[in-house]
Amino acid sequence: MKVAGLGFKKDVTLASLREALAAAGGSDGLAAMATVSDKADAEALKLLARECGVPIRAVAAEVLAGIATPTQSKLITEKFGTGSVAEAAALAVAGPGARLIATRAVSQDRTATAAIAEGDGP
Repeated sequence: MKVAGLGFKKDVTLASLREALAAAGGSDGLAAMATVSDKADAEALKLLARECGVPIRAVAAEVLAGIATPTQSKLITEKFGTGSVAEAAALAVAGPGARLIATRAVSQDRTATAAIAEGDGP
Protein backbone atom coordinates (compact mmCIF):
# COMPACT_ATOMS: atom_id res chain seq x y z
CA MET A 1 0.00 0.00 0.00
CA LYS A 2 1.44 3.36 -1.08
CA VAL A 3 0.46 6.38 1.05
CA ALA A 4 1.23 10.08 0.74
CA GLY A 5 1.58 11.82 4.08
CA LEU A 6 0.89 15.54 4.08
CA GLY A 7 1.67 18.22 6.61
CA PHE A 8 0.59 21.79 6.06
CA LYS A 9 -0.22 25.17 7.52
CA LYS A 10 -3.80 26.26 8.11
CA ASP A 11 -3.79 28.64 5.11
CA VAL A 12 -2.36 26.11 2.62
CA THR A 13 -3.52 26.25 -0.98
CA LEU A 14 -4.31 23.40 -3.32
CA ALA A 15 -1.39 24.53 -5.49
CA SER A 16 1.06 24.23 -2.57
CA LEU A 17 -0.17 20.74 -1.66
CA ARG A 18 0.08 19.68 -5.31
CA GLU A 19 3.61 21.06 -5.53
CA ALA A 20 4.77 19.24 -2.39
CA LEU A 21 3.21 15.97 -3.54
CA ALA A 22 4.82 16.30 -6.98
CA ALA A 23 8.19 16.99 -5.36
CA ALA A 24 7.81 13.82 -3.26
CA GLY A 25 7.14 11.71 -6.34
CA GLY A 26 3.56 12.37 -7.37
CA SER A 27 0.27 10.58 -7.01
CA ASP A 28 0.82 7.54 -9.25
CA GLY A 29 -0.12 4.36 -7.42
CA LEU A 30 -1.33 6.04 -4.24
CA ALA A 31 -3.92 4.18 -2.18
CA ALA A 32 -4.53 7.03 0.30
CA MET A 33 -3.43 10.39 1.68
CA ALA A 34 -2.75 10.80 5.37
CA THR A 35 -2.43 13.71 7.77
CA VAL A 36 -2.93 14.57 11.41
CA SER A 37 -6.60 14.26 12.34
CA ASP A 38 -7.19 17.94 13.16
CA LYS A 39 -6.31 18.87 9.56
CA ALA A 40 -8.04 16.03 7.70
CA ASP A 41 -11.04 18.24 6.84
CA ALA A 42 -8.99 21.01 5.24
CA GLU A 43 -10.61 22.09 1.98
CA ALA A 44 -7.36 22.12 -0.03
CA LEU A 45 -6.57 18.57 1.11
CA LYS A 46 -10.06 17.33 0.23
CA LEU A 47 -9.70 18.86 -3.25
CA LEU A 48 -6.31 17.20 -3.78
CA ALA A 49 -7.58 13.81 -2.61
CA ARG A 50 -10.56 14.11 -4.96
CA GLU A 51 -8.24 15.01 -7.88
CA CYS A 52 -6.08 11.98 -7.14
CA GLY A 53 -9.06 9.69 -6.52
CA VAL A 54 -7.93 8.53 -3.08
CA PRO A 55 -9.35 8.70 0.43
CA ILE A 56 -7.95 10.81 3.26
CA ARG A 57 -6.88 8.88 6.35
CA ALA A 58 -6.77 10.90 9.57
CA VAL A 59 -4.11 9.97 12.11
CA ALA A 60 -4.47 11.00 15.75
CA ALA A 61 -1.67 13.25 17.00
CA GLU A 62 -0.97 10.71 19.77
CA VAL A 63 -0.23 8.07 17.11
CA LEU A 64 2.22 10.37 15.31
CA ALA A 65 4.08 11.13 18.54
CA GLY A 66 7.14 8.97 18.82
CA ILE A 67 7.26 7.79 15.20
CA ALA A 68 10.89 8.18 14.17
CA THR A 69 11.36 10.16 10.97
CA PRO A 70 14.53 10.79 8.96
CA THR A 71 13.89 14.52 8.70
CA GLN A 72 13.42 16.71 11.75
CA SER A 73 11.67 20.01 12.30
CA LYS A 74 12.18 21.49 15.75
CA LEU A 75 8.75 23.15 15.65
CA ILE A 76 7.00 19.92 14.60
CA THR A 77 8.90 17.89 17.20
CA GLU A 78 7.78 20.29 19.93
CA LYS A 79 4.17 20.32 18.74
CA PHE A 80 3.65 16.70 17.66
CA GLY A 81 6.46 14.62 19.17
CA THR A 82 7.73 13.53 15.75
CA GLY A 83 10.13 15.17 13.33
CA SER A 84 7.78 15.30 10.34
CA VAL A 85 3.98 15.08 10.25
CA ALA A 86 4.10 14.10 6.56
CA GLU A 87 6.57 11.24 7.10
CA ALA A 88 4.96 9.98 10.32
CA ALA A 89 1.43 10.05 8.85
CA ALA A 90 2.54 8.19 5.71
CA LEU A 91 4.29 5.53 7.80
CA ALA A 92 1.36 5.14 10.20
CA VAL A 93 -1.21 4.61 7.45
CA ALA A 94 0.96 2.46 5.17
CA GLY A 95 0.85 -0.18 7.90
CA PRO A 96 3.18 -2.87 9.19
CA GLY A 97 6.63 -2.92 7.66
CA ALA A 98 6.14 0.54 6.16
CA ARG A 99 9.17 2.34 4.80
CA LEU A 100 9.57 5.78 3.30
CA ILE A 101 10.20 5.83 -0.42
CA ALA A 102 10.26 9.64 -0.46
CA THR A 103 11.22 11.76 2.53
CA ARG A 104 9.63 15.11 3.25
CA ALA A 105 9.45 17.47 0.30
CA VAL A 106 8.46 21.08 0.92
CA SER A 107 6.49 23.47 -1.28
CA GLN A 108 8.29 26.65 -2.34
CA ASP A 109 6.07 28.79 -0.13
CA ARG A 110 6.85 26.44 2.80
CA THR A 111 3.16 25.88 3.65
CA ALA A 112 3.00 22.21 2.62
CA THR A 113 5.11 19.08 3.02
CA ALA A 114 4.64 15.63 1.52
CA ALA A 115 6.27 12.25 1.97
CA ILE A 116 5.45 8.82 0.53
CA ALA A 117 5.59 5.46 2.28
CA GLU A 118 4.91 1.88 1.23
CA GLY A 119 3.78 -0.86 3.55
CA ASP A 120 1.57 -3.89 4.00
CA GLY A 121 -1.57 -1.83 4.60
CA PRO A 122 -3.69 -1.60 7.70
